[in-house]
Amino acid sequence: MSSTAFVVDSIAVSDGDQPTLRLAGTLTGAAPQEIELIGARQRLAAPLEVIGERWSASLPLLGSRWGGPPLPPPSGRYRLDAASFTGAITVRAVLPDPLLIPDVAALEFAVTDTLELKLTPPLYETERGPAQQSQLEAAYRAAQPEPINAVFFESFYGQNASCNPLAIDRELRRQRPDVMRYWSVADASVAVPEGAVRLIEGSEQWWRVRASARLLVVNDWLRNRYRKREHQTVLQTWHGTPLKRIALSRRGIRPRPALASLRERSRWNIMLSQNPHSTRTFRRAYAYFGPIWQDGYPRNDILVTGDAAAIRRRLGIADDVTVLLYAPTWRDDRPDEIDHLQTARFAQTLGDGYVTLIRGHARTLRPGTDVRAPNVIDVTSYPDISELFLVADALITDYSSVMFDYTVTGKPVLFFTPDLADYRDRLRGFYFDLLEVAPGPVANTSDELLTLVRELDSLGDRFAPRYRAWQQQFNPNDDGQAAARVLAKLLERGAIS
Repeated sequence: MSSTAFVVDSIAVSDGDQPTLRLAGTLTGAAPQEIELIGARQRLAAPLEVIGERWSASLPLLGSRWGGPPLPPPSGRYRLDAASFTGAITVRAVLPDPLLIPDVAALEFAVTDTLELKLTPPLYETERGPAQQSQLEAAYRAAQPEPINAVFFESFYGQNASCNPLAIDRELRRQRPDVMRYWSVADASVAVPEGAVRLIEGSEQWWRVRASARLLVVNDWLRNRYRKREHQTVLQTWHGTPLKRIALSRRGIRPRPALASLRERSRWNIMLSQNPHSTRTFRRAYAYFGPIWQDGYPRNDILVTGDAAAIRRRLGIADDVTVLLYAPTWRDDRPDEIDHLQTARFAQTLGDGYVTLIRGHARTLRPGTDVRAPNVIDVTSYPDISELFLVADALITDYSSVMFDYTVTGKPVLFFTPDLADYRDRLRGFYFDLLEVAPGPVANTSDELLTLVRELDSLGDRFAPRYRAWQQQFNPNDDGQAAARVLAKLLERGAIS
């Protein structure tokens, strides 16, 4: 039997307009068609060029995802894999020194059982590392900046540009294109809206704008690194109507997280609420006594005004298939687990004619890995879940707040809750009994869920009274104009001029 060997003996990085990782080496045995750098939620692939026993490949460090602009991959570790090659990968190349490609990423190479590439946000030497961040934070806290008529947006700690902040950004751009819009992002892999300025978290510019912008629009905590200025208004949009308990109302909450919740709410000037239930819950859960604007959720405007066909084409879904969106919430004790449904097997049993989109919670974006299977598209990294609601013919969820948004569409909601008792009674607790008011059927096993999916056409009539009652309670203001109402109030308040 002939031996096989895949050796990497040359590594080079070009950092021009099209930054590229160039690899080369020797090969004995059957040549793979391509090589890949495999990360948690993205793969960088390139075809192999083979001449004799020499091979080479050029892996672009910018790529388009979901039809968006060319961007670098998310921060994380990427491992070299020669697809279909059965032997080991040996690295004999001299590893390049760590390097920074501005506006792309910082790169660092290592060798384990293969070649590894670590990508981190593109921060300069004066910005990278605990000591540098401490200096920048100290300067930020001491600064007395001149206010700028600008908006600082952040969604899910900078993991994407989405949710209520994105909808307000759209309306602001439409009405007031003269106002500067900045987006706080975790790294350069995050696409920001057209005309907005990307701020890499921790960069000098990020610290400066965070102190000087007159309006901050966020959908989660600002955390301890934020110091409020007198000239600033903080709009806390939050990111969903709560079924599961949050903040001070969580069972067994300890003094430290309770104090952190109180400190955080002291940073907010205004909260947004989708409905009266949310308003009451936010008052209790955060002991928040400031203004709460109960104007509906801006992120749901697109469910009234959006173009489902365009998003369907972007995802590559045929017109004649039924689209199921499986969107579970995260589990506090298992943050890296997403696929409680075992979606690959579920889709295989359903067969052709269905496509299942699996969407993990924002908390699972970094630790999780994509599900890859026929008739399954993992859309956890898709920028905005509201667009996925448009293309889905039905939603499958458990305890996620997506249930309160999806019902704006009027389409079926199915609940898959195999761990209902444990989640409700031990892990988080609920504000109300979901089983009593659920606007769709509840399944405890995948077999029960399969039966319900095949009966989708009949669910509308069966649950119509409950569905209408749910919409009246939770979607009273989701009419496609929420962002306009919120922006009008911000302008009236003088949050921006």
